[in-house]
Amino acid sequence: MDLVAGANGVLICGERRYPCVLGRSGVSGDKHEGDGATPLGRFALRRVLYRPDRLTPPATALPLVPLSPHDGWCDAPDHPDYNRPVRLPHPASCETLWREDGVYDLIVVLGHNDDPPRPGLGSAIFMHVARPQGEPTEGCVALSLPDLLEILADTGPNASLTIKALPM
Repeated sequence: MDLVAGANGVLICGERRYPCVLGRSGVSGDKHEGDGATPLGRFALRRVLYRPDRLTPPATALPLVPLSPHDGWCDAPDHPDYNRPVRLPHPASCETLWREDGVYDLIVVLGHNDDPPRPGLGSAIFMHVARPQGEPTEGCVALSLPDLLEILADTGPNASLTIKALPM
């Protein structure tokens, strides 16, 4: 099932509507590294990463990958690993995926700027768990853990997320 998220913070999956949180700078058709915007467009749901010490493998047709404390994601535009998963420690700037705050307990990797990655056009664009107070993301789409689990259970292996500038 394909997903659609609008700039008003609503994600639609089939007949259901879910509140979601987007980037601190809103949405943008001209995404750049560090701008805090959620990119507009249609993005494949590539795979699901999860913390096996906190969650059982979620029900989904997407590929599942358990995280480890050494997992990271390169966000250094000048490095060959840009917008790729990496093992920590890593010589370039990276996001740590094994976080204490629970935000990355469940991650859906989106196919944004990944085939191939182009330096500076945005990295680590995910669907992930929202912070308890609903603070904006750095460009990702965030949902409550129960909503994200429900959505994953309904998504097929070729699912995508379309992010639109219009309200849903």
